[in-house]
Amino acid sequence: MNREILRIALPAIVANITIPLLGLLDTAIAGHLGDATVIGAIAVGSMLFNFVYWNFGFLRMGTSGMTAQAYGAGDKDAQARMLQQSSVLALVIALAIVVLQWPIRWLGFTVIGPSDDVLQLAHTYFDIVVWGAPPTLMMMSIKGWLLGMQDSKGAMYISILVNVINIIASLAAVYVLDMGFVGIAVGTLVAQWLGLAYSLWFVRHGYGTIVSLVDWRKTLHLKGSGRFFKVNADIFVRSTLLMLANLFLVSVGARSGDLILAVNALLQQLNSLFAYFMDGIAFAGEALVGKYYGRRDLSHLRQCVRRLFVWAAVLTVAFTVLYAFPQHIFALLTDDQPVRLAAMDYRWWCALLPLCGAAAFVWDGVFIGLTYSRGMLWAVAVADVFFFVLYFVLPASMGNHRLWLAFVIYLAMRGIVQTVLYNGRLRASLKN
Repeated sequence: MNREILRIALPAIVANITIPLLGLLDTAIAGHLGDATVIGAIAVGSMLFNFVYWNFGFLRMGTSGMTAQAYGAGDKDAQARMLQQSSVLALVIALAIVVLQWPIRWLGFTVIGPSDDVLQLAHTYFDIVVWGAPPTLMMMSIKGWLLGMQDSKGAMYISILVNVINIIASLAAVYVLDMGFVGIAVGTLVAQWLGLAYSLWFVRHGYGTIVSLVDWRKTLHLKGSGRFFKVNADIFVRSTLLMLANLFLVSVGARSGDLILAVNALLQQLNSLFAYFMDGIAFAGEALVGKYYGRRDLSHLRQCVRRLFVWAAVLTVAFTVLYAFPQHIFALLTDDQPVRLAAMDYRWWCALLPLCGAAAFVWDGVFIGLTYSRGMLWAVAVADVFFFVLYFVLPASMGNHRLWLAFVIYLAMRGIVQTVLYNGRLRASLKN
């Protein structure tokens, strides 16, 4: 079981680590281009896209869980149908984002509320990167499908290629072509489209037999898609609730001044780094739990869940120790001494992020593999209530620390609720 988990998790971790490293690089480039305003613009601009794409996370999560179950059951027609339905839906949503980019931009930046200086740069970033919505969402579907097919290496190849191109293109645009801040956005856009071209080639080349089963003449045929949309609807609402909490976190920071906005951006980068490591474990849960559930092999399924938590504990301890002494990480991210000094006041919140958030990541992977999307929805809903109530109940004299206390409790509550759901109704149903 450990070998099975690592076979999926290690390539997923390698692929995932390139994503926060890219965010760290973008923040570092911005940090060396100017002051806290430039860092804040990158944080606000990239966060807005994260919020938008989070809402459509079902394109990967719903696809991976249902594909894994089809893989476990040996149903190739269902595997082909999942690839088709997810890809077409991704393209439709992406085109809608491009068409509605102006109201999306206005609404997003109005809610976040950055300063005028940050807003001007963030507008420039958004106007360029929004044209990367089609390749970004389609690659989410493709990577989710590959993960469900137990091919985390394929998803790894796509992620590594996209992010390596992004790093090279951004550095070249900023420092070679002397495009400054705009070069960061241009590098991102170039990488997204080249990554999609490679993804389509990879699926066609590696899974030609299954791709040949796709009947594109029945693209709008909805037979057999009811469960697909039901699962994805739950994940969509869950993603919206996740977005509300994270959007509120960014908005409070933005309205507290450019210094606090920059500090919160650094802490969020640390949280993202841990999240992408933990997602490697979660992805293993999606693929393996889905496969065992599709085979109705409940003994191996329960064993897999136990082992996932063992590996998660190892990562949690390592990151907790690392984040307890974050000064060197902050130094890599920015030359701005006031930002670095202010960020050190939050070192213990950094250390609590792994401890409080680990369980939620593992359970997300397990629940996706089981396509128990309603349980994921309830966990985030309860955690959101705790987050907002705590923030407004805690004394304002705590300042920005009030925000981070509410946030770490929010992370912990997600894991607690999912543990209760699994050990209660869900575990009982698996025994039947």
